[in-house]
Amino acid sequence: MSELLPIALDAAHQAGQLIKNNFGSELTVNEMQRHDIKLELDVRSQKLITEIILSHNPSHAILGEEEGDVGGNGDVEWIVDPIDGTVNYFFGIPHFCVSIAARDRHTKEMLLGVIHDPMQNETWSVTQGGQPLLNGKPISVSPRSTMAEAVVTVGFSKSKSALDAGFERYKRIAYEVRKTRMLGSAALALAYIACGRLDAYVEEQISLWDIAAGVMLVEAAGGKVTTSPSPIKPGTMFICAWNGSLPIQPYL
Repeated sequence: MSELLPIALDAAHQAGQLIKNNFGSELTVNEMQRHDIKLELDVRSQKLITEIILSHNPSHAILGEEEGDVGGNGDVEWIVDPIDGTVNYFFGIPHFCVSIAARDRHTKEMLLGVIHDPMQNETWSVTQGGQPLLNGKPISVSPRSTMAEAVVTVGFSKSKSALDAGFERYKRIAYEVRKTRMLGSAALALAYIACGRLDAYVEEQISLWDIAAGVMLVEAAGGKVTTSPSPIKPGTMFICAWNGSLPIQPYL
């Protein structure tokens, strides 16, 4: 992992600079969906990350939101979300990030995770068995242990079924907690739990590249994460992540 982390950090920072430089400019939309937007810049950011990783390790595989599976048949698989929070980005809301993770291709064991927010100049990183860091300083989840103290973020997904399920869960949670937030980036939601800014995050339908790095950060920082196959869309997951202290089970 020690030789892979600098590659991940370099790729995340270069991609972050690319998207920051284009923030607020006229953007090319590849696809405008009912609840999502696909930008040409997503593809460019993905290609930049791919080129950096494969220039060091041509045999590695890369699973990315924009390109699918590319690379070789090596032992390491990278999981990339080139802009997590694309809708925020498109509307000029400065809350988005680059998310990069790597895992053993055979065992699926996570090796590292990096999340970079170029607008706040914040970078979270973790390696297998290591301490999670924010800009090089150790982090941990919050100690809050009651729902009445908690700030919880809820993600609302991209289909009517997922939205309906999310609304029902949101009602159960919102009455019990101090505050709820809807921020628009799954990766940053997980990063914020890892450093104690938020206490829990739940979403009905999410993809691996949205959460791979963040799940590793939360667990390394002392939190807990549960995922299960989403009954709404094959290939996606339900996720609930929390600080490990909240009594979250009744809301799963």
